[in-house]
Amino acid sequence: MALRPLHSLLLLALPALAGYGLASLAVPTALAADTPASPWKRGIEHQRQADLGDGTFLNPVFAGDRPDPSVLKDGDDYYLTSSSFDAYPGLPIWHSRDLVNWQPLGHAITKNVGSIWAPDIVKHEGRYYIYFPARTGGTEGSTRSNYVVWADDIRGPWSEPVNIGLGQYIDPGHAVGEDGKRYLFLSGGDYVQLSDDGLRVVGEPKHVYDGWQYPESWDVESYAQEGPKIHKRGDWYYMTTAVGGTAGPPTGHMVITARSKSIHGPWENSPHNPITRTVDRSEPWWSRGHATVVEGTDGRWWMIYHGYENGYWTLGRQALLDPVEWTDDGWFIAKGGDLGRPMEKPSGTSVGPHGMALSDAFDGSRLGHQWSFFDPAQDEYARLSFGGGVMTLQGKGSTPRDSSPLTVIAGDKAYQFEVEMEIEPGAIGGALLFYNDRLYVGVGSNGEKFVMHRYGQERPTNGLAPGKGGRLWLRVTNDEHIVTFHTSTDGKAWEKYPVQMEVSGYHHNVAGQFLALKPGIYAAGEGKVHFRDFRYRALDY
Repeated sequence: MALRPLHSLLLLALPALAGYGLASLAVPTALAADTPASPWKRGIEHQRQADLGDGTFLNPVFAGDRPDPSVLKDGDDYYLTSSSFDAYPGLPIWHSRDLVNWQPLGHAITKNVGSIWAPDIVKHEGRYYIYFPARTGGTEGSTRSNYVVWADDIRGPWSEPVNIGLGQYIDPGHAVGEDGKRYLFLSGGDYVQLSDDGLRVVGEPKHVYDGWQYPESWDVESYAQEGPKIHKRGDWYYMTTAVGGTAGPPTGHMVITARSKSIHGPWENSPHNPITRTVDRSEPWWSRGHATVVEGTDGRWWMIYHGYENGYWTLGRQALLDPVEWTDDGWFIAKGGDLGRPMEKPSGTSVGPHGMALSDAFDGSRLGHQWSFFDPAQDEYARLSFGGGVMTLQGKGSTPRDSSPLTVIAGDKAYQFEVEMEIEPGAIGGALLFYNDRLYVGVGSNGEKFVMHRYGQERPTNGLAPGKGGRLWLRVTNDEHIVTFHTSTDGKAWEKYPVQMEVSGYHHNVAGQFLALKPGIYAAGEGKVHFRDFRYRALDY
């Protein structure tokens, strides 16, 4: 069934929007054309990429929401994972040989155990492990524990998550001591021994490190000693930690380090602390912290950590690469400055084009690596079916807040995506930018009428009743926080929706939860929505 013409649908469905007018504006008939070039190179789907092609790179190495990056060096290969919070499949795994160009390998977890915070990926005696904390009830939920998943091949299969407890702690960091025993370092300066198989705790946590105190005059979110990562160089163990809070003021987050000749301490703070921080809000990267220190294949050393892009908290915390240099007395210092200029690339060869396509022709038999459900139920994947270039999603709930939307991670300041939907009777389908179940913006339809999603609220306020279904195309453009929508009944002639939004405030400092504003699609109601040809393209800025 085809949708009614847009003007009649708007008059039927959106009386609250009468004051906006329905004047038609010029509409692009295809995804937007290029405008003046940005300082980044452009790769898959015109997404920005760090590798400039001349032996240099420009941060971020991972554009978009890749918080709390943990990196494992395994011979000439590097593997990275990061916090995935309420997105499942979670714990994405990436592969690189030069620390700049990364390709996806898949995910390490599908079972929802809660909101996944900062993980640590390690290899011990030929087996890969990822240790991570998770909270139930959202990223700030009061019930939490720590888990581990393991695999004999980095590409999986990965084990079911093993609950190792330690619910009062976050951000576990794995280490092997001079005694050959395994340990987890924890938030707040504590640590605990692990069993030889790494799957349970031995004994009680002990306090081993008091951290480093910054000047009281600095503007920070909170002290928040977290994210300990252990590496060894020569006779010294180094514990690299984050303090200052991960959001809040742009100058808050920072990297500190301490060292000891024994895993059991005492730990001596570096005279160069903080190793890096955002000094002024005018810098290109805010809230820089939570680092993993890793050696390159040519003996140079690097830190990978996260930061918010100046003015773009909405993109989440992006992964940044910073060269470090060792002093004669065995400390390391950061050499990348404010990371606003190109720098010499690390050694190594590229594994291929960086990143992955977000577009999806739905021609496979399962969910693509780019997609994740928001806070899914344990049977959420049963909502999906595939065939004939169609992804069919059974409706759930009545609005984006209770329908577990499918989202992708965008890493550009400006982009556009569109999708075709065939909406069954009783279903509601839509396209949106989704931060969390309390904050989103988009357009949905039951095949007869439209509903506008603004500020995490619906217009009309009671949402949509079941309709007769229909077919429609939706296009969403996010042009540096200005969001516009277009609709079509044939995928060729597009009409501009009469409401535009400004979404620069859709981020953690407003809504909490440490998330990012992501492109998404959803299916609500009793029927099914058949999605075809999801197309994404980054725009120049």
